[in-house]
Amino acid sequence: MKTRCRWVPEGDELYTEYHDKEWGVPVRDDQKLFEFLVLESAQAGLSWITILRKRENYRIAFADFDPAKVAKFNEKKIASLLKNEGIIRNEAKIRAAVNNAQRFLEVQKEFGSFSNYIWAFVNYKPVDNKQDGKKRIPATTKISEDLAKDLKKRGFKFLGATTVYAHMQATGMVNDHLVTCFCYKKVKSAKA
Repeated sequence: MKTRCRWVPEGDELYTEYHDKEWGVPVRDDQKLFEFLVLESAQAGLSWITILRKRENYRIAFADFDPAKVAKFNEKKIASLLKNEGIIRNEAKIRAAVNNAQRFLEVQKEFGSFSNYIWAFVNYKPVDNKQDGKKRIPATTKISEDLAKDLKKRGFKFLGATTVYAHMQATGMVNDHLVTCFCYKKVKSAKA
């Protein structure tokens, strides 16, 4: 039996697969980074499993997380999303996703890619926190606070320090797997 991080509910295949194959693996692909921005901001105030269960619906509703397409969503499209029972029908979060797609494109233009921009906050290398389970994993860090502040300055919405830290964990900017978790070494050795 594999040892996993304590937050993975035993017997939940969706959560287990997400933990084992995605969480903490370094992501450099802009479209995937945008996907996690949309999903993490949608998750604010909710449980992550709620979002995981709706992920495929989000993929369809948000043009396979293509930021160029989402940036062009108009009022008619937003109205249809507000009726879509497959996603979180929170108007502020939906509008934030459209706004954030527009800001995302601006960052891409300025830095060549969103990946170049966001990974600069960790010097282009995952931070290995060597979590041993003795201390609670923080909800925010100085880096996530700085990144959230910069995103806000650039006009991004629904991306506070806690949401940004969750994004950093999910996309491998930080390795918060417990050192006893079988994924810790796998993620640590993953090419960043």
